[in-house]
Amino acid sequence: MNIVILSRNPHLYSTKRLIEEGEKRGHEVEIIDPLKCDIIIEQEKPTIFYRDRYLDYVDAIIPRIGASVTFFGCAVVRQFEMMNVFTTVSSDAILRSRDKLRSFQRLSKAGIGMPKTVFTNYSRDVEEVLEHVGGPPVIIKLLEGTQGLGVVLAESKNAAKSVLEAFNGLQARALVQEYIKEAKGADLRALIVDGQVVGAMKRQGGEGEFRSNLHRGGSANLIRLSEDELKLAIKAARALKLPVCGVDMLQSSRGPLIMEVNSTPGLEGIEGATKKNIARAIITFIERNRK
Repeated sequence: MNIVILSRNPHLYSTKRLIEEGEKRGHEVEIIDPLKCDIIIEQEKPTIFYRDRYLDYVDAIIPRIGASVTFFGCAVVRQFEMMNVFTTVSSDAILRSRDKLRSFQRLSKAGIGMPKTVFTNYSRDVEEVLEHVGGPPVIIKLLEGTQGLGVVLAESKNAAKSVLEAFNGLQARALVQEYIKEAKGADLRALIVDGQVVGAMKRQGGEGEFRSNLHRGGSANLIRLSEDELKLAIKAARALKLPVCGVDMLQSSRGPLIMEVNSTPGLEGIEGATKKNIARAIITFIERNRK
């Protein structure tokens, strides 16, 4: 098959691993920068022009769309969909997952456990907002934040008020979320491929750090998920219609809780912690669905 990885950085670990495993299995794999694509829309013949050629030979795509280019990146994915090209993640699913508020609303409707969360269009009554999530300390998250950026732990009412005022002053929308103390700065990442968990790790934040993101100095170790954690991860991926994704969970006194679902999960941390070939699992997922 001709497989295209939509990525702006050919040097990323995830991109290189997908190329390596695709070529091992006899496929032609190339990297295409979605921002350099021209979307050509005409009657009954949607096409994409890239540099010096039309991309009418592509069998499947693997979107690795960064958060900063979500709008145009998803437009390119959607155009491939119009061309009947198989994609590991649909454009609609990427958009759903990138909007934290929208994804939490869908997960809530599906009966999936999560920390208590409040979204307000800017309430001056911070006490009321804090009361909804059980009082301070609370987590305040920007709707568009990634890799732990735009996530703040507010340990008091005054701190929460200051953070919310700052975000609102920048016209940045934020969620206020219950702080799960018993998680102790750790979370679980389950990697889903074709609706099944193919690897899981526990990420622990560095000393004095409540965020466990590996980009922020956290560490990762192999973990065996409980039955409840497995079921929750698979159910969350299905609720957001993401056949390939990373599901982040917190261990709480009331069971596992969904923290976030990532439609473009990195492979370096999970492959390193689990020693499993996640990149190959993604390639074989394409093979099963694009005969």
